[in-house]
Amino acid sequence: MRLVKRGITLSVLALLAVLVASLAAHAQDKTLTIWTMGGDQPGWVKWLDAIAGNFEKNNPGTKVKITYYDKSALLVALKTALRAKQGPDVVYHEPDQMEFVDAGYLRPLDDIVPWDKVQPWAREAWTIKGHAYGIPYSWYTNEIFYNKKLMAELGVTLPATGQVSQADFLGILKKARAANMEPMVIGVGDRPFPGAYLTFEMLLRKLGPADYQKLLDGKLSYADARVISVLRYAKEIVDAGALPKAFATLKLSDSYQVFFQRRGLMFPQGTWYSQRAFAPADKGGQPEDFSLGVMNFPAMDAGACNNCRTAALSGGYGVSADTKQLGLATGFLKEMATPEMGELWTTLNNSPSGVLFDPAKVQNQYAWYFKELDRARQGSKYF
Repeated sequence: MRLVKRGITLSVLALLAVLVASLAAHAQDKTLTIWTMGGDQPGWVKWLDAIAGNFEKNNPGTKVKITYYDKSALLVALKTALRAKQGPDVVYHEPDQMEFVDAGYLRPLDDIVPWDKVQPWAREAWTIKGHAYGIPYSWYTNEIFYNKKLMAELGVTLPATGQVSQADFLGILKKARAANMEPMVIGVGDRPFPGAYLTFEMLLRKLGPADYQKLLDGKLSYADARVISVLRYAKEIVDAGALPKAFATLKLSDSYQVFFQRRGLMFPQGTWYSQRAFAPADKGGQPEDFSLGVMNFPAMDAGACNNCRTAALSGGYGVSADTKQLGLATGFLKEMATPEMGELWTTLNNSPSGVLFDPAKVQNQYAWYFKELDRARQGSKYF
């Protein structure tokens, strides 16, 4: 009888050992999946790798798998996978991608994210139908970057504000075309928004914030005389040959090389320009001797707010509504929303973080860039 009991005990112990081993193996198999863009930007990759490293250290037995896509391919892949409930746990998306929310692909983050550690206006900017859906990695303003050497070659000295009148702005572009430069580098080959920089920033300055918001909301007609005057001015810029002949096919990443290598004078872009431009030259960044300046969009004739400029969220990360690892997914976002990671983002990418941090701690060789931005932004009213 004793032998039987001993045999049963050994069997139970063996079964428990198998179960423990199985549970340990299962714990080791936990993988948090993230789909994102940014793989062509070294600073972005290093930032996500740092967050993943901290997360894995704080969650033993969990691995983070980051898959990088080109932005256009990412949108297609996410729509396909999320519809089939086979998407990643953590999703890169942008505040204007309302179709993700409408289709129920994203989980609201209202009570799971430490919003006190995020830029105070960011939650509202990412709120759709009463719920917030994303943690921002950065925010930006829209500026016109320009080549100082080429501007000097044209004999043009910009005012301290970097803003000139409509007539002078058009005159500079015409001079650049006559000097065999690319007056304004813009392309919409793989992104729609570069085509809107010129018209919408000028509309904001012409109309002022209140009427500009009405225009965006469909409460002000495009037949308004002020709107028509801005669009006619934009057509003058086009007719002057200021845009690249490859405007419809020029991709965002390629537009940087046009700016650097083909005598590009002006480059309208968000301030995340620095994420690509400050990479090493052999990785697509600007040449070491490139003389970069920041100027304003033109002051519009009878403009209601010529010191206005757009401020916006670049994009960020949310959680799939169908994730089976909600705790891990939200834990990753919490790891992202720390002052340490806000500082690291800004240090690596030279664009301001969407997470609160102490800017005084950011020390690198691009302090001149932030001074240039501050000069151009003096007295700005942000929309």
